[in-house]
Amino acid sequence: MDAAERLFLAKGVAATSVDDITTAAQVAKGTFYVYFPSRDALLAALQQRFVDGFCQRVDAALARRRTGDWNGRLRAWFATALDTLLDQLVLHDMLFHELGHDHRDLVHDNPVVTQLAALVSQGVAAGVWHAAEPRYIAIIMFHGMHGLADDLAAQAQSGNKAARKRLADTLFNTFSSAMRPLVP
Repeated sequence: MDAAERLFLAKGVAATSVDDITTAAQVAKGTFYVYFPSRDALLAALQQRFVDGFCQRVDAALARRRTGDWNGRLRAWFATALDTLLDQLVLHDMLFHELGHDHRDLVHDNPVVTQLAALVSQGVAAGVWHAAEPRYIAIIMFHGMHGLADDLAAQAQSGNKAARKRLADTLFNTFSSAMRPLVP
């Protein structure tokens, strides 16, 4: 998978063959097919690895916040999500945009959205936030984070730590305000 990822990033997905991958990985072509029935299956595995790593980084950031600090956890989610995405932007774009997959399928069953929806649900259960539909709020947050990351990348500022912090703060302030508990 590492060899395939390097080649896909260097040559592009369309220009990289299974032969290229097995040569770079120093394995027989038959070995490739023991693990992956097709190149598409390998790409799906690379996507899953990206998502798993993304979720692990966010989980680690959330774990560093004290229990019950829902606003701190939400702030950490946005900051870590932005950093994780922007630190791997070329890989992300290759895996999730260049391949021409239907982006709707990627949101419907997305572990990142599920992770964020769980955080929102927990904050709602604790009485810190109000959200009638935590999953819908999580989808909006996810797309908001992606949109701001794309805007930062379009400005060639994806490595700017101060700009990243400003975006994370904007996302946190916007959504924490939107989820304020309803006043009886």
